[in-house]
Amino acid sequence: MKVQKPKLARAAELARVSAEPERVFSWPPAAQPRPDDGLLDAYSQAVIRAAEDVGPSVVKIEVQRRSGERSGSGSGFIITPDGFVLTNSHVVHGANRLAVALADGRQPDAQLVGDDPHTDLAVLRVFAPQLRPVRLGESRNVRVGQLAIAIGNPYGFQCTVTAGVVSAVGRSFRADTGRLIDDVIQTDAALNPGNSGGPLVNSRGEVIGVNTAVILPAQGLCFAIAIDTAKYVAGWLIKDGRIPRSYIGVGGQNVPVARRLARHYRLAASTGVLVIALAPAGPAAYAGLRQGDVIVEFNGQPVPSIDALHKLLTADRIGVECRLTILRGSEKLDLPIKPEESGPA
Repeated sequence: MKVQKPKLARAAELARVSAEPERVFSWPPAAQPRPDDGLLDAYSQAVIRAAEDVGPSVVKIEVQRRSGERSGSGSGFIITPDGFVLTNSHVVHGANRLAVALADGRQPDAQLVGDDPHTDLAVLRVFAPQLRPVRLGESRNVRVGQLAIAIGNPYGFQCTVTAGVVSAVGRSFRADTGRLIDDVIQTDAALNPGNSGGPLVNSRGEVIGVNTAVILPAQGLCFAIAIDTAKYVAGWLIKDGRIPRSYIGVGGQNVPVARRLARHYRLAASTGVLVIALAPAGPAAYAGLRQGDVIVEFNGQPVPSIDALHKLLTADRIGVECRLTILRGSEKLDLPIKPEESGPA
């Protein structure tokens, strides 16, 4: 049998409910904290800490070119307490005047210490007290997917911070000189003109790369020169103002080697470098190299491409007799050659 509440009881219940409006009008229920809220907060804190650590060390660089017609701006960052600043070569190369603005607004005198277009890196020096250098990390420890924070001056907006992840490591990027820069870091942290030369930073506030390029039509394809490369180059630039490299005076192009010759001579690579030009009185011409020869080895190391030959022509080869292995027609020859120091790019 259905029991009906007395009218008086129903009225009392309605009165109680109406006295608790938050109970009636709190639908849907308030969202509970999600498991990833803590992760998002940690992400934000990591970006904030890195920006606070590195931001004071980032500088803005204004450049007037020698032609007097072209000017531009870029970024850099202080790497030593006595004022050495790392940036991109393409930011300062050919500059007639340099003006540097620190994060605190000071504009100290600055001079170019060294410039290496082959790796797109350069070092300046600023003369000011109480400078705050960055902490340099190790790019060999960088992992795909880790947090990457870029700090710079895009379009002149000073101390702009963008964040993303490391998209890939071990990329190669061709410098304006034609040489290949290896061990480049790819990131989707947004870069724009003016970011060049600024630091790419990890979650601990350590610099892992030097922001250098962006593929403009693409979305999120940005590149930074690995800090391990930058440390090596910066050391030479501070010491000597340039990077010593050897050269043999050859202009060439990559070509396939005939399969029968590669098998017959047991060559490690199926391609080589065809000699199409020789520098007058250069090491290759002096060694007896001719147009039409195909370089296949240098000091016993395979030379499948021009880039591979560049990597083998290091500073320790300058003035040292080496062995150049070539194919001349169907004949394999070994020529003694002494690489010389290359001039400035």
